[in-house]
Amino acid sequence: MKLTDLSVIRSLLGEEGTSFKKKYGQNFLTNESVVERIAASALPDVPDPEERLGILEIGPGIGVLTQKLAAVAHKVTAVEIDTTLLPILEKTLADCPNVHVVNNDIMKVDLPALVAEEFEGCTRLAVCANLPYYITTPILMTLLESKLPFSSITVMVQKEVAERLCAPAGSDAYGAITAVLCYYGEAKRLFTVSAGNFVPAPKVDSAVVQIKLHQSPPVEVADEERLFAVIKAAFGQRRKTLQNALTSLPGVSRQQIAAAIAEAGLSPTVRGEALGLEQFAKIADSVFSVQESTQ
Repeated sequence: MKLTDLSVIRSLLGEEGTSFKKKYGQNFLTNESVVERIAASALPDVPDPEERLGILEIGPGIGVLTQKLAAVAHKVTAVEIDTTLLPILEKTLADCPNVHVVNNDIMKVDLPALVAEEFEGCTRLAVCANLPYYITTPILMTLLESKLPFSSITVMVQKEVAERLCAPAGSDAYGAITAVLCYYGEAKRLFTVSAGNFVPAPKVDSAVVQIKLHQSPPVEVADEERLFAVIKAAFGQRRKTLQNALTSLPGVSRQQIAAAIAEAGLSPTVRGEALGLEQFAKIADSVFSVQESTQ
């Protein structure tokens, strides 16, 4: 059964009396080559025949990508929120004994417990998913903040989001999510997928992005939460200078901010969008060390 065939998709949904659900952002792929490219992208650059690869998939839909992942992975655990798709997945994944479908919301599941239970014995872990547009960033941040030992996260997202995730400092698309992501890993845009490759067709194109996770952060900071607070404040109002934007930080005076920016060797008129992760780290350590020294 070819799961990218529109007639097959409609037949499977019809048999179970279900349909595409907008509230879950369901858009199913109808291009086999795109599915194969996504699955291939999730694999290590240099495959090791002795490696036991575990893949976490989010939102398997009717299992089109799941089938491809199962053909190469030791274990695939697919988290699906839509209970009406479970009977369909039982049919489409019947020949994939190494797949376990978990009926849950990825934003509510105990991710560390799930990974510990599902991937025991795996030597490498990865994430691969066609993420719903409406909840892309929260899912990515949940995965990153979990600090679980994923080697990579390969996801299909809205094209505009892909541009933000991979944007260089100083560009229009560069934002808080970009800078925070750099702390956890390196994002690369792999290829674009036009809207016509889905049913129902979304209103915008998509792109596949791969994040290769750092084994350790590329910068050292005294406090991660302070770093993220500085990044968030810096982009809170993009038109403001960094000095003015950081006044939203609680308990920090304008004088302390100015001293921290000077200590980091930056111009008092610099804007947050011009700073890379290393500079944000310097600012974070400086602004709070200045604050603490004046208390």
